[in-house]
Amino acid sequence: MSIDKALYQAPVGLDSIVEEDPIEIEIEDPESVKIAMGGMEIEIEPEKETDEDFDANLAEYMSEGELTELVGDLLGDFDDDISARKDWIQTYVDGLELLGMKIEERTEPWEGACGVYHPLLSEALVKFQSETIMETFPSAGPVKTVIIGKETPEIKDAAQRVQDDMNHQLTDVMQEYRPEHERMIWGLGLAGNAFKKVYYDPHMERQVSMFIPAEDIVVPYGASNLQSSPRVTHVMRKTENEVKRLQFAGFYRDVELDTPSGTLDEVEKKIAEKMGFRATSDDRYKLLEMHVDLDLPGYEDKEDGKDTGIALPYVITIEKSTQTVLSIRRNWRPEDETKQKRQHFVHYGYVPGFGFYCFGLIHLVGAFAKSSTSLIRQLVDAGTLSNLPGGFKTRGLRVKGDDTPISPGEFRDVDVPSGAIKDNLMTLPYKEPSQVLYSLLGTIVEEGRRFASAGDMKISDMSAQAPVGTTLAILERTLKVMSAVQSRVHYSMKQDLRLLKEIIRDYTPDEYDYTPEEGTPRAKKADYDLVDVIPVSDPNAATMAQKIVQYQAVLQLAQGAPQIYNLPILHRQMLDVLGIRNAQKLIPLQEDQKPRDPVSENMDAMRNKPLKAFMYQDHDAHLMAHNNFLQDPTTAAILGQNPMAQQITAAMQAHIAEHFGFKYRQLIEQQVGGPIPYVDMDDDEASLPQEYELELSRLVAKASQQLLTQNQAAAAQQEAQQQAEDPIIQMQIKELEIKAAELQRKISKDTSDVQNERERLLIEKLRIEGQLELEAHKLGAQIAKDKDMADRKDSLEGTRIGVDIAKSKDQIKTQKLQIASQIAIAANNKTGKDNK
Repeated sequence: MSIDKALYQAPVGLDSIVEEDPIEIEIEDPESVKIAMGGMEIEIEPEKETDEDFDANLAEYMSEGELTELVGDLLGDFDDDISARKDWIQTYVDGLELLGMKIEERTEPWEGACGVYHPLLSEALVKFQSETIMETFPSAGPVKTVIIGKETPEIKDAAQRVQDDMNHQLTDVMQEYRPEHERMIWGLGLAGNAFKKVYYDPHMERQVSMFIPAEDIVVPYGASNLQSSPRVTHVMRKTENEVKRLQFAGFYRDVELDTPSGTLDEVEKKIAEKMGFRATSDDRYKLLEMHVDLDLPGYEDKEDGKDTGIALPYVITIEKSTQTVLSIRRNWRPEDETKQKRQHFVHYGYVPGFGFYCFGLIHLVGAFAKSSTSLIRQLVDAGTLSNLPGGFKTRGLRVKGDDTPISPGEFRDVDVPSGAIKDNLMTLPYKEPSQVLYSLLGTIVEEGRRFASAGDMKISDMSAQAPVGTTLAILERTLKVMSAVQSRVHYSMKQDLRLLKEIIRDYTPDEYDYTPEEGTPRAKKADYDLVDVIPVSDPNAATMAQKIVQYQAVLQLAQGAPQIYNLPILHRQMLDVLGIRNAQKLIPLQEDQKPRDPVSENMDAMRNKPLKAFMYQDHDAHLMAHNNFLQDPTTAAILGQNPMAQQITAAMQAHIAEHFGFKYRQLIEQQVGGPIPYVDMDDDEASLPQEYELELSRLVAKASQQLLTQNQAAAAQQEAQQQAEDPIIQMQIKELEIKAAELQRKISKDTSDVQNERERLLIEKLRIEGQLELEAHKLGAQIAKDKDMADRKDSLEGTRIGVDIAKSKDQIKTQKLQIASQIAIAANNKTGKDNK
């Protein structure tokens, strides 16, 4: 609140200020203020009102004096420009008569003499127009797109949308484009110069590209092109209603103009007369739209607040008869800090010369046309005089109806004063048409056609067995001049399409607009920034025949080494040259393919359609499905009956290899531990930096070694598994197992037999030992029993008994040794069988 109060409080010490003279303010003009204070006066002049709109008409803010001075300077420069091209325009006007657009009624050397014109110039002109319009404006449209930078699927789709949209605009929306283009080609061949004016028409609310004849574009002498010319004047004719419409729209100043003078200058009268029109006046305004560089007062170019003195580009429209300025507008883009001149005109040239204006057929073959016209008239007149000769007759000879020619088979009455009829008549010695003149006429016409490149190559004179290269060389030599002209047309038309592209882009929505009849999106503004537009014409070939011969030569080369050529693309381009519609459906390419499942790919392979693998697919599943498909006996039976079986199998194997390549890449990425950049070989601009490529190569080499080791181990294991699963090996293994089991059974039986034998021998040993023990007891008892008897017997009997006992002991010992030997032998036999 204290601040608010301070605004209304008087400063301290204000009362002590000495009272001075009052300030006088005098307002005489609401736009001008004069302030008097003491002995000093301050006059504030109104500043020049500046337009806030960049596209405003600056003539609305300039005084009449400034406009009058500006008009005087510009009209003086315009008159100088007209004078500088006087000789060129005179040659052009005189040559229009040679077109023969009107029949000349001649009275010299007699009434009804031949007034025909030889059609040499018209023939060359019509052929040039027909060839050029078919080359530059085919039925599908004159525009094709070129991708700027790296090609991606998204950019390819955007390029196709831009191409379709511009062709739709030029063929359907801009209905005047093709007629104007054909008129431009006619004027180009005739005068050697033709112009297109590209601009946005607010009345039509769309872009237009209008043809301007060469005589209506005036440039100063010494200018080399439209871009560097300091002044370009477009002479326009507009009706009173058209001018009022533009004034009402605010494009021209709302000033009163006098009634159009309706006068034609000498050039306009001559052109109308030569073309067969009787035009003496024109009830339209003659406007001069001048694209000039000027340093307008009040709108000077400034740098750091100081005038630079640099002339800036403007478009100034003047009504010539009243010298009234209708508009002055800036001719650069608002965002352009350099203030470069915007181009609205495109110059088409036939054969460039020394200056700005090019030479046309009038300048090149006009003399031939004039000479051939003179010769053909002499020949026709000579024939007329030879068929209906004139002569002298005596005054007294009277012929009935002597003022009319005698019809074939007619006899008339003649009154002869004296003598015979032949004595009263003498015909003048008229000769028949000269054969020399006829030969000269043919020579001149042939030279003119050859110079104008309008002659036809005699195909009948060429051998049917001539190589394609020979035919191509003859075509190139014959069409070299026309190919150069078509190349210039291609260059100029590219500038024309680029100007149209800029206007279409500026008025294209930021988002996609779907067309209701097709349901496909039109291009959006961002799409136009991704691509460039060029004509569909080929600057290297002037005619379809030349293109076809070129492709035939390539096809012959491809037959020798088909593996290095992309034959589908080659055939697709051949169909495009022939003008065949829907070539993409007739010859589908891999680039046109979309991701498909393995079954669909198998079906496409059977129909011999192109196959394409994509990086993100499940390659293991695809490989399994494709291999199973090829190994299926039903598939093999069907393919065996197909004459294209070899090609189908080769295409399928190539597709399998493509899937395996992507799979191998995935395996390498797993070893590396990250994704590897993919560079498409079809992209000419795609490449890796040198350092990055070297480091990546080392990583891939290590990863490939690791993968090789793993694959080798897996392959060995798989080989062993496959061998184990081999039926023959399985049978051999089973046989070995049977043999081993039989051997084991034999070993077990032998072991059991040895054991049983051991047990039997042991039992036998125990039995024998027991028996021996028993026998010993028996013997002992017997000995003890007989001892008494022995004592009683003599010593001889005792000795006998002792010998028997010793003998028995030796027998027992021998039996024990035999039993031990048998046991050892049985044990050794069992051990040998076990080892075996």
